[in-house]
Amino acid sequence: MARRVAVVLFNLGGPDAPESVRPFLVNLFTDPAILRVPGFIRPWLGKLIAWRRTAPAMENYAVLGGKSPLLELTIAQGEALDAILAARDPSAEYKSFVCMRYWHPMSDECARAVKDWGAEEVLLVPLYPQFSTTTTGSSIIAWNEAAAKIGLSLPTTTLCCFHSDEGFAAATARLVRQSIEDARNTLPLGVPLRVLFSAHGLPESIVKAGDPYQWQVEQTVEAVLRQLNMPELDSVVCYQSRVTPQKWISPSTEDEIERAAHEKTAILICPIAFVSEHSETLVELDVEYREEAEKLGIPGYFRVPAQNSDLAFITALTDLVLRARNGGRALCSFAGARQCPKQHGDCPHARARADAPARPAGMPVSA
Repeated sequence: MARRVAVVLFNLGGPDAPESVRPFLVNLFTDPAILRVPGFIRPWLGKLIAWRRTAPAMENYAVLGGKSPLLELTIAQGEALDAILAARDPSAEYKSFVCMRYWHPMSDECARAVKDWGAEEVLLVPLYPQFSTTTTGSSIIAWNEAAAKIGLSLPTTTLCCFHSDEGFAAATARLVRQSIEDARNTLPLGVPLRVLFSAHGLPESIVKAGDPYQWQVEQTVEAVLRQLNMPELDSVVCYQSRVTPQKWISPSTEDEIERAAHEKTAILICPIAFVSEHSETLVELDVEYREEAEKLGIPGYFRVPAQNSDLAFITALTDLVLRARNGGRALCSFAGARQCPKQHGDCPHARARADAPARPAGMPVSA
């Protein structure tokens, strides 16, 4: 009988109705991985930040019909993944489960669904290509707590990242290449075009503390550029969505838009850390940044679509799932072992090693 393998897809989540916006934001800003202040301060400060951000967030979601499209898009990705997995590996029965971090279905609901299905094995797969303690790291913690609470103890493999996986980079490059061609066909001859690879930002303090996210974003862009093989391409990595007054990693996407406007350069924005459309792409990039660019007189503003259920992306995700399952590691990157340089101490592989009990002399180390 085929072994039942639950593929748990981690994603951020988003409000499913206007009345869900405030509790979604409370969940987000009271997460210790997001709001890094002493525990006794976090509940009230997180709620204060959520209260202050509710009105502008509701305006954003109103543009999207009052809710985030992320759940439906993630469900569709899971269904597409299941179909290819069934064709590629009939020796197992795969079923994808959506596990959102800050709105339903969250870890408790997902763990219960996995248990009720009768899973015999679990694969934890982030829909974040790059690992961060604020995204995949937080989701892993929440999953472990939820599974322990209901006694769900199964053989589990965790894929931590796929930032420069060849299949993922090739699928992304295909979308970028098509968007470059479309932009060139629209722009007048002689107008230069710059690609802005825009990722969600992080406070600089989190990166300095060892989070590998920024390094992994840069690795993703390098991998995509290799696949594009366009040496003349003008491109830059930048970061969007700053939400706190502290110093964030740079350059910001807003600053790069302003620079391009001063240089009379058209821009094509690629959301390099998002594989699904949501408010940061459909509102921040498509509405807010576009309006700002047009106000500055930029000669052209274009955007690469997110992968969603693009066949090449889902095929790459299938390859990642099968490699992870067959790799023989409880924790793996897209290439098996740890990928992050030593200074990134918040790489999950480094943390796993630090938390592991001492080994007898001569025992080999995995991962």
